[in-house]
Amino acid sequence: MLNFKRINNITGWVVFGLATLVFVLTVEDTASFWDPGEFIAASYKLSVPHPPGAPFFLLVYRFFSFLALGDSLEIAYWMNIGSALFSGFTVLFLFWSITLFGQRLFGIKPNEETKGQTISLMGAGIVGSLCYTFSDSFWFSAVEAEVYSMSSFFTAIVIWAVLKWDVIKDPKEENRWLIFIAYLVGLSIGVHLLNLVTLPALALIYYFKKTSKITLKGGIIAFLLGGVVLVIINNLIIPGLPSVAGSMEIFFVNSLGLPFGSGIIFFAILFFGALIYAFRYSAKKELAILNTALLSLTFILIGYGSYALIVIRANQDPVINENAPKDIISYVSYLKREQYGYRPLLHGQYFTARLVDQEEGAPIYAKGKDKYEIVDYSLVNTYEPEKTTILPRVYSTQENHKRIYRQKLGLREGQDPTFGDNLYFMFSHQLGQMYFRYFMWNFSGRESDFSDAPWIGLTDAFSDKFPDYIKENKGHNQYFMLPLILGLVGFFFQARKDPNSFYVNLMLFLMMGAILVLYLNSPPVEPRERDYIYVGSFYAFAIWIGMGVLGIAHGIAKYSKNLGTAGIAATLLTLPIAGLMGAVNWDDHNRTGRYFSVDAARNFLESCAPNAILFTGGDNDTFPLWYVQEVEGFRTDVRVIVLSYFDTDWYVEQMARSVDDSEALPFSLTSENYKKGTNDVLYVTGEDDNSAISVRAYLTLLRNNDKRLNLQTGGKSIVNMVPSRNLILDVDSSFVNNDEIVPPQFKSLFTNQMNLQVKGQYLTKGNLMLVDLIANNNWERPIYFNNTSLATIGLNLDDHVVMEGLTYRLLPIQKPPFIREELVNTNLAYENFTEVFKFRDLDNSDRYYDEEYRRFVSNHRSALNSIVIALLDENQMDKARDLLNYGLEVMPDEGVPYDLASGQSVPLFFEVGEEDKALEIIEKVAKKSLDMIEFYDQENRDYDREILISIEMVRYFIPLLQERGYQDLADEYRRRLEQYLGPQEFEGDLPRR
Repeated sequence: MLNFKRINNITGWVVFGLATLVFVLTVEDTASFWDPGEFIAASYKLSVPHPPGAPFFLLVYRFFSFLALGDSLEIAYWMNIGSALFSGFTVLFLFWSITLFGQRLFGIKPNEETKGQTISLMGAGIVGSLCYTFSDSFWFSAVEAEVYSMSSFFTAIVIWAVLKWDVIKDPKEENRWLIFIAYLVGLSIGVHLLNLVTLPALALIYYFKKTSKITLKGGIIAFLLGGVVLVIINNLIIPGLPSVAGSMEIFFVNSLGLPFGSGIIFFAILFFGALIYAFRYSAKKELAILNTALLSLTFILIGYGSYALIVIRANQDPVINENAPKDIISYVSYLKREQYGYRPLLHGQYFTARLVDQEEGAPIYAKGKDKYEIVDYSLVNTYEPEKTTILPRVYSTQENHKRIYRQKLGLREGQDPTFGDNLYFMFSHQLGQMYFRYFMWNFSGRESDFSDAPWIGLTDAFSDKFPDYIKENKGHNQYFMLPLILGLVGFFFQARKDPNSFYVNLMLFLMMGAILVLYLNSPPVEPRERDYIYVGSFYAFAIWIGMGVLGIAHGIAKYSKNLGTAGIAATLLTLPIAGLMGAVNWDDHNRTGRYFSVDAARNFLESCAPNAILFTGGDNDTFPLWYVQEVEGFRTDVRVIVLSYFDTDWYVEQMARSVDDSEALPFSLTSENYKKGTNDVLYVTGEDDNSAISVRAYLTLLRNNDKRLNLQTGGKSIVNMVPSRNLILDVDSSFVNNDEIVPPQFKSLFTNQMNLQVKGQYLTKGNLMLVDLIANNNWERPIYFNNTSLATIGLNLDDHVVMEGLTYRLLPIQKPPFIREELVNTNLAYENFTEVFKFRDLDNSDRYYDEEYRRFVSNHRSALNSIVIALLDENQMDKARDLLNYGLEVMPDEGVPYDLASGQSVPLFFEVGEEDKALEIIEKVAKKSLDMIEFYDQENRDYDREILISIEMVRYFIPLLQERGYQDLADEYRRRLEQYLGPQEFEGDLPRR
């Protein structure tokens, strides 16, 4: 007889080794886009990342940074290796969970496995765990320093631990495992809360083991009790205990006049005193269940204790200190993620509902000098009752969301959605587009890595319908639906042979999938694809893939009469499915040799003069910059300001301090002027565009809390106004003689008065502080904007900025009205692009660059076009030609395919005499565009941004070709475009479906 335990352990570790090797070989070499840049920087210096934080993650990944042996350029790599390692352990515990489920399915008692059963179980574990190893979404998170790989590890080990607990007979050992599981759950809180979602499903295992007579009613009650445990941890322990402590703290300090911290001390004494009393009581009365529950609670709290890191480090004022949770009040807000706003779950308004009443709710406190002060009040909104519903899914107040709701639901402007529309959006978009599509990506196939790419099935496998641009896309992954089919075999086989285990896995699958979708209640558009959220659900399906191998082995054994032979045959038949997934997914999951996320960040910083101030927009504009500054120590003289954070008091306060090599920003407004609840929004009251007010005079009025700026409101808080949208800043004329402030070529554009004009009907706190910064900086430090922040600030500064590469420098100049293009410092911008900027490995066709990398390359190409246009306006033909050719050299089509910016460069290539290169770009861009138009037409797909750009590109090329004498080619493109769009639509506005 084979020793099952030994073989199970050895095989599991072999699978772990293989999975870890795959992840290590494909791991990102540096910080990738999105959150990894922030998490790597925060881990390295134990800073405070975005809410609700991940303190245990930070501590563990700080350890991985030591493996770099002091080489700052290797720190990101070793943290990514940490994710590869945790992902490998996830696969290990998946393997062991599959074999444990298989033992339950066979009804095997420990140490009584037959040879055939052992072989079949090993095959099931190997195939199921390897399919998950190579699955699209899990592999994506496995090779970057993000919380999802470590979170998956905790989810896997908790599921495995509960299954191990299930086969233990000794009550003492059972309790030890329960306490161990509780500790794991507590630790996982310091990484990500996904682990908690498994608790209701895992409660079924407890019920099935502890109940002799299993009923549907009992199972439902057990599941609901598991949900109660989830609510206790997620609502009562994580934010609840600090919230109670915060209420006591406010009472003790504000009402009793005691010093700060007295209420927290009293709460701690009261809570732990009650816990100790409960322990003594359970021991005295010999209440084993109560004692075990109390021990489990204690170990959850020990694991949760990692959150002390957040408060400790926040009080040390690290450079990255999001929300600055220094005290109990701000800490609770941080945990509750209050900055992200509110999403209705069970009841709420439709997006067309009108706000009919708004009342001030509970007070919002902040720590003052000697007590906690009320700085604002929460708002209680009341909407038209006839336009509210249960389970609201179409609820957003954002205008772009409303437009998408109408488009998806086919509603006219002013037409209200029905409850049927509400459910349609839930099933079609939230469950369909945002979950089922992701699920099929992983187990059926994915058309491409473009945004909103659909899944592909078996009929697509043998179709020649896909154009080259899709077939050649590295994200074009076809599995012939084999993983899905194998998982469905396991689904039905487990349901028939072991219904108890089936219901456990079904609940795991639903809780971490469809039910999580309903809880998140996602809006109609996201910044990026969110498939990584649902890897827990895909983990459960991988268990069914393993069960599918057992199902096939069981079927073969009916004919062969030998389960061992059947197990080998089933494994050999299904293992190629995992091999297929690994083969087709390798090229778009192999992140080696990608550096442009970091190079782009360096390029942005290098676009700035020494000691500069740089405003950025979203995550990818900022997190890579944080990484290169905080980890690699690059250009720490530049103060990076996140525009959206600038609307908060804690962030302004941080900007008013010196950090690294950057001095404090020179604000004239004090904390009394920008604290929470003060000057959050300032409404423009002057409608006369000819009126104006001096910036410095206005700031003086604000600083002195002049009552003439007060607006009358029904609330308790004071709201100030902006008397005119024209804010005039006087500029010292002596600056015109300073070449470091105004370059020689722009001296003729110098203005002694700048209009910092408000764009809309109000000024946010962040824009107010920007006005204050501009006024009081007095041109001592260069102020820059990237393209995102320049487009989103509430001030019209376009006429006062000069492009210097990738950033726009604010200068005391006025762009003449006859100049339509942006102003460019051509000499500096040319030097930055050709001598300073880095473009490592963008010319390597073997590298995989996903959509975000391609977007940043497109941004660089677009910036290069702007510089070339300016060079041509200055009659610098040779430099314009050299720069265009340099762009093709460092950002060629072979590495990153030509895009919109490439198409826009065509007339520039013509103008500098590079007709062959212009025609090459036209040929490649037009082919892709026309193929896309034809494909969308054949598939009758709705037009999206990509195809609208494709149509515009072809229309853009036709007159260019005619102008250059290429009439035949222009006629061909016109004919093909009219063939798909029709002559009327071709001549008119862009068509829409």
